[in-house]
Amino acid sequence: METFDYIVTGAGSAGCVVAARLSQDGRYRVLLLEAGGSDSNPWIHVPMGYPKVFANPRFNWMYESEPEPGLMGRRLYQPRGKVLGGTSAINGMVYMRGNPADYGGWRERGCVGWDWEGVLPYFKKAEDQENGANAFHGVGGPMRVSNPPFRLEIAEQWVTAAIQAGLPANDDFNDGQQDGVGDFQSTINRRRRGSTATAYLAPARSRQNLTIETHAQATRILIEDGKAAGVAYVRRGVPCTARARGEVIVCGGVFNSPQLLQLSGLGPGDLLRKLGIPVIRDMPGVGADLQDHFSFRFHYRCTKPITMNDIANNLWRRVVAGAQYVLFRSGPLASSGIGSGGYVRSDSKLEQPDIQFSCCAFSYAGRDRRGAIPHPFSGFSISMVHLRPAARGTVHIQSADPLARPAIAFNFLRTADDLKILMTGVRWVRRITQQPALAPYITEEVFPGPAVNTDAEFEQAIRNEGASGQHAVGTCRMGTDEHAVVDPRLRVHGIRNLRVVDASVMPSITAGNTNAPAIMIAEKGAAMILEDARATT
Repeated sequence: METFDYIVTGAGSAGCVVAARLSQDGRYRVLLLEAGGSDSNPWIHVPMGYPKVFANPRFNWMYESEPEPGLMGRRLYQPRGKVLGGTSAINGMVYMRGNPADYGGWRERGCVGWDWEGVLPYFKKAEDQENGANAFHGVGGPMRVSNPPFRLEIAEQWVTAAIQAGLPANDDFNDGQQDGVGDFQSTINRRRRGSTATAYLAPARSRQNLTIETHAQATRILIEDGKAAGVAYVRRGVPCTARARGEVIVCGGVFNSPQLLQLSGLGPGDLLRKLGIPVIRDMPGVGADLQDHFSFRFHYRCTKPITMNDIANNLWRRVVAGAQYVLFRSGPLASSGIGSGGYVRSDSKLEQPDIQFSCCAFSYAGRDRRGAIPHPFSGFSISMVHLRPAARGTVHIQSADPLARPAIAFNFLRTADDLKILMTGVRWVRRITQQPALAPYITEEVFPGPAVNTDAEFEQAIRNEGASGQHAVGTCRMGTDEHAVVDPRLRVHGIRNLRVVDASVMPSITAGNTNAPAIMIAEKGAAMILEDARATT
């Protein structure tokens, strides 16, 4: 048993950032625990390699939801990174901060310091923007933010078609104005994936004051006299314990952070007592307020062999693409395949967009625990994402066994308003894909297909095939009310020396992909931890 100043559980999108920042000046001893292994597999670092790890248990928790009543009882696959870098090592790499109004809403809920003006400096601190610094963007930070590294013809044509359909062009979705369409930026660094493991942890690994333990799953926070005193964990089957002089920082993410708190006696009292876990503090908010985007995808057969399907389905093309990437770091494998997209408002009276589109240079017949299976033809897809579903769900442990998976329930599509907004979104997709710019590229709409036209028909298709956006947040919600789990300095209410620093603290979900906000939260959280340490010395 060793003693550290700080113990960080989870080396994911947030944990790598926190551990790197806390160990930066050499003053504090930091232990970083990661349940998965190293990120040495080459497919992790090839931008278009993420389908190879999308359903690989070596790098992925491979969670599933409970049967969703609003989605015909289907279970929704929830890939989450179980590897250094966490989900930033297996995601689609889209860099999207969200809307300023998102953070204004956090401030209105009592989260002082988390409005747009309060979070923007930490977005900039993390960023190394390819297009240079300005009032909204930074350079020199650990995380490279880049323009599309490979020309995706279908993505370019989709943008042209969306403009023909009446949407404005937008050359920067991260400067506070989201409306419109354009290219998506990504966390690709010199044609390689930029995860928080490569951006933050790799430069820090040689520090003598930073200890990184992989295959080490935290099982319980040691709480003594109302204070977090250490962490129990299992490393390659061996029970271990580490003590903390300073703080324990939980960075397990939206599913694993509430799981660890509940296993430690912090959670809904009735649930913990039922499972035989001593209740240290009855906290109904731990595992509550689960939020996610809701996604529905259109698939199209393409007239030209310009899609990722054409590479996946042809041995010679795979060889050529592989050679291009290995020899020159170029070609389609240097891209994520997600080239462009945009935002619209389902109602002009709204303060901000509530629908997001993504144009992807691939289509697939299935996307679940078996992986993403491409169609056997040239194909592309348009995802339509509802950014603000009314659904609120839960993450609850099902057993006192720390290695058992938690129960995840989203409760999607319970309101008429959600369905109404989805209908607006699918009509926009149809309108855009019927414009002249895309006419030469589409042979047919494969799914949902031309026979689906009425709201009732779309509703049936959505309930049968709609899915989580895989951007879940909110299960250790920040706030000042009695159900909030952490305060605005990310300290767990009622327990000293314990914080949660990851996307689970979001009071409400942001408008867009959530990896960039998770990194921002980690940057701001680490700064708060260091500020508080200086104030007590």
